[in-house]
Amino acid sequence: MGDVAMSVPVLGRLLQQYPEVRLSVVTKSFFAPIFNQLPHTQVIAAKVKQEHKGILGLRRLAKQLKELKPYAVADLHQVLRTQIIDFFLKTYGIKVARIDKGRAEKKKLIQHQKKQIKPLKTTHQRYADVFADLGFPIDLNTDLPVIKPSLSAAAQEYFSESDKKVIGVAPFAAHEAKMYPIHLMRELLLKIAKTNRFSVLLFGGGKKEIEQLDQWEKEIPNTINLAGKQVFSEELAIIAHLDAMLAMDSGNGHLAALYEVPVITLWGATHPFAGFAPFKQTEQLQFTPSLEKYPLLPTSIYGNKILPGYEQVMHDIDQNQLIKTLLQVVKLN
Repeated sequence: MGDVAMSVPVLGRLLQQYPEVRLSVVTKSFFAPIFNQLPHTQVIAAKVKQEHKGILGLRRLAKQLKELKPYAVADLHQVLRTQIIDFFLKTYGIKVARIDKGRAEKKKLIQHQKKQIKPLKTTHQRYADVFADLGFPIDLNTDLPVIKPSLSAAAQEYFSESDKKVIGVAPFAAHEAKMYPIHLMRELLLKIAKTNRFSVLLFGGGKKEIEQLDQWEKEIPNTINLAGKQVFSEELAIIAHLDAMLAMDSGNGHLAALYEVPVITLWGATHPFAGFAPFKQTEQLQFTPSLEKYPLLPTSIYGNKILPGYEQVMHDIDQNQLIKTLLQVVKLN
């Protein structure tokens, strides 16, 4: 989901800078609400477990795309499935450009030896480069009006306490190495509650995650678990109206950034220098472990590998500084 969300600021600026362009976005139907803020954009559902399953299914999808008579196709994913679709599209004479994921640079960044790390090209810029290859260079530094989806009457209740700022907390990630330890997150949430200046909305998914968030809702004042209680489009609308989001290196931070919500991100085995930081979020909002103490960081691009001795890298994140930063971004300090 994070990769999908990161495409939206790029696509929005493409449409702003080239108003004659019309977009057809191929993605899972679940992700369609993410693109609602884009003008002149239709979403085509990729049903990869149904009619578009396997090579024959992908050929069927390619034929469907051919019927649109596209000027060109931008492959922002560059995995086996999209490569197969690209092949079929090229046989139809359609121009295709693919993302350069910078695999060699990223491999060097995570090498398990002492190193001097430096920021790599951001994923947003890599997406923009694909369109430049098709003849549409994009300036990502331009401002874009933010269109926030409307809240339902029920969702407005979460924002009803005028004396408190509403923040989202998304404490989970796809891999343990990217996730702030559960006991420390509980400790942090208790400290946030103790300030009595915030209403906290918890985001997540999956049975075990929901059980954990339900427990925190019972234990911690001014804390509400939204996981499993909203359809995705409603959850997205709520995220758009937050005063701030606290997230891991995961999708929820990228969703919040779409609506220019300040996003504080906690990093573990991964690092913002790999290019996956939420769009236009400052370095001060990226909380990373000490590189002096853990000189081999980052040890993974996607957070799926834990290096021995690096299991507790996130324990050193300064919670008091984090809360101070949170107060600053919501203008309470």
